Amino acid sequence: MVRKRVPDWLNSSLWSTTPADDRLNHYSPSPTTTTSSATVSEPTLQPPAPVPPPAAASKPQSTPTSPKLEIRDPVNRNSNNNSGGSDQNGDSSGVSPDDISRQAQLLAELSKKVINMWELRRIASQGIPDGAGIRSTVWKLLLGYLPPDRSQWSSELAKKRSQYRHFKEELLMNPSEITRRLEKSVGCDNDESKPEGRGLLSRSQITHGEHPLSLGKSSVWNQFFQDSEIIEQIDRDVMRTHPDMHFFSGDSQLAKFNQDAMRNILIVFAKLNPGIRYVQGMNEILAPLFYVFKNDPDVEMAANAEADTFFCFVELLSGFRDHFCQQLDNSNVGIRSTITRLSQLLKEHDEELWRHLEVTTKVNPQFYAFRWITLLLTQEFNFADSLHIWDTLLSDPEGPLETLLRVCCAMLILIRRRLLAGDFTSNLKLLQHYPSANISHLLYVANKLRTQAIG
Repeated sequence: MVRKRVPDWLNSSLWSTTPADDRLNHYSPSPTTTTSSATVSEPTLQPPAPVPPPAAASKPQSTPTSPKLEIRDPVNRNSNNNSGGSDQNGDSSGVSPDDISRQAQLLAELSKKVINMWELRRIASQGIPDGAGIRSTVWKLLLGYLPPDRSQWSSELAKKRSQYRHFKEELLMNPSEITRRLEKSVGCDNDESKPEGRGLLSRSQITHGEHPLSLGKSSVWNQFFQDSEIIEQIDRDVMRTHPDMHFFSGDSQLAKFNQDAMRNILIVFAKLNPGIRYVQGMNEILAPLFYVFKNDPDVEMAANAEADTFFCFVELLSGFRDHFCQQLDNSNVGIRSTITRLSQLLKEHDEELWRHLEVTTKVNPQFYAFRWITLLLTQEFNFADSLHIWDTLLSDPEGPLETLLRVCCAMLILIRRRLLAGDFTSNLKLLQHYPSANISHLLYVANKLRTQAIG
C-alpha cells in the first residue's frame, strides 16, 4: 500500500512548538508516568503575547437593576462599565496593523442598517481584535441571537430578556415559595374577618402534590428533591470554573455575582432540557460566553449579560447536545462517532502520523479528543487564546463542529515530530497536556486542511 506523501508545508519548522506546563485533566485517563516530558530542541516560533484576561475588578460589582431598554450603536460604545474586564475596551496601542484593519472592517460592517452576515463571518473568522470592544456584538450575531437587521435589535432583545425573566421566576422558585403563594391566594378568598382565614391552609386544603413528603411525579417537592443533586453538581462546577481568574473565582462581590448568574443559567437550562439535563463540563462552555457578554463596554448590554448568555449558550450547545447524551454515545451522532471522524481526518491528511499514534503506539483518540471536542478546546489553551479560537469556530456558516475537527487535526499535525518520536506514555501525556502554540498558525493550518479538502 502506497502511503500518502505529507505536504512539505506540514514539515516546516514553523509549526514546531515548545512544551507548556501541565494542567489538571478531569475528563480523560492519565498516562502511566507522571514525569515531565523532556524539552525537545526543535526550532520554535514564539507566538505574540495575547491580551490577558482581567486579573481583578477595579471595584465591586453590584447587582444590576433593570434599566430602560436602550440599544446603543456598537460603534459608539459607552465604555463606563464596571464588570471587571478591560480587554474588551482597550486602546489600539501595541495592536498589529492587521488587527487595526480588521477592527475597522468589523466596525464598518456593524454600522450598516442590515449586516452582511457572509462578510461578517469572513472577517471574524480571522480573529476579532480584543481592544475593539465588539466581540460581544459579533458573537451574538454569529450565534443568531441578534438578527442582521439592526432595526429589530431593540424588540428582539426586549422579548428574549423578558422570556428569560419568566423562566427564572417559574423554574428557580423554591417549593416553599410556591406553597406560600398558594396559601396567599387561598387566603384572599377566605373571609378576612376571621383570624383563622388569613393565609392559613387547613389540612384538607393542602393537596397531595404540594406536601413535602409526596412521591407523586407531579409533586413540586418530589421534583425539587430530584433536582437537588444536579444543582449541587452545578454549584461545585461553577465554583471551580477558571480558579485563576478573579472574574470567576474568589470571595469578591464580582466573582460571587458572576457565579450566581452562571448557576442560574445552568439550572434553567437543565430544567428546560430534561433529555440531557446538566452534564459536567457545560460550565466550561458557558464561561467564555458569559465573560465576553459581561465585559461588553455597553453598560446596558453588560447588565443583561445573564439573559443574553443563556440564549446564546442554548444555541451553541444545540450543535453539540448529542455529545452530552450518554444514550447516544455509540450512535452515528454521538461523541464516539465524532472522535472517529477526527481519526479519519488525520488519516486523510497525515497517514504516517495516524498510523504511528493508533497502530504503532496504540493511543486511542478518546483518551485526549474527548475533552478537546466536548469542551470546545477551552481547557487546552489559555483563556485569551480560547476566545480567538472561538472567533473562528463561531464564524463557520455550517456550524462550529466541522471547524473544531479541523482545528483538532491541526493540533496533532503541529506537534507531529514529537509524536512520531514518542511512545504510548510520552504521546498520551503530550496530548493530554497540549503545549503552548501560536494560535494564528494553528488556525492557518486548520484552514489549509479545509482548502485541501475542497480542492
